[in-house]
Amino acid sequence: MGEQLQGFFESTAGVVTTIVVIVVLLLLIMRGGSKDTKKTDIKALTVSALMIALSTILGNVKIFEMPQGGSVTLLSILPIVFVAYLYGTRRGVIAGFCVGLLNLIFGPYIIHPIQLLMDYPIPYGALGLAGLCRNSKLGLTKGFIVGVIARGICHTLSGVIFFASYAPEGMNPWVYSAGYNFSFLAVEAVITLIIINIPPVRKALENIKNSVVNS
Repeated sequence: MGEQLQGFFESTAGVVTTIVVIVVLLLLIMRGGSKDTKKTDIKALTVSALMIALSTILGNVKIFEMPQGGSVTLLSILPIVFVAYLYGTRRGVIAGFCVGLLNLIFGPYIIHPIQLLMDYPIPYGALGLAGLCRNSKLGLTKGFIVGVIARGICHTLSGVIFFASYAPEGMNPWVYSAGYNFSFLAVEAVITLIIINIPPVRKALENIKNSVVNS
């Protein structure tokens, strides 16, 4: 099953199907969330699409490899968290799903349908949980931490369920999977948190949010 899915997503039909699903998700972003705001929001669609593209591009820019595996990328988590910060959890989750699906186009590694979900759309969608903190003090910082932890938990569960055999002999699979996944996520998180909390950067990001909310 895993090999068949791998082959499908590497095929033209798989790429086209993935793109169609992404387009449908983008249309959902364009729709407001509450009953009172179910209107077309081209600005939300445009900003989200740009952030999805940026996250995908930055995800392929590797700063360095961690000793035990995993890559630290160039702020690739931030764009999706920023969508959630601007537009809320629902749109952040959808944007994250889109990034996870796009990653299926670029060199996926699939061994099982559930593993596909737990390593691609679900963990990236989990970054959208950052929106839960968007209206609190230091909402972007808090939301970023929430999103990273949520994504790490998803990858860790996948590692325990599907990749436990890779753990060194005698090592608990939970320890191995959490160590593997949170190591590179934590390094990238620290780098990103330092950058977004530089006063001029933090102020600029807050101003962008205020302009979006008031527009």
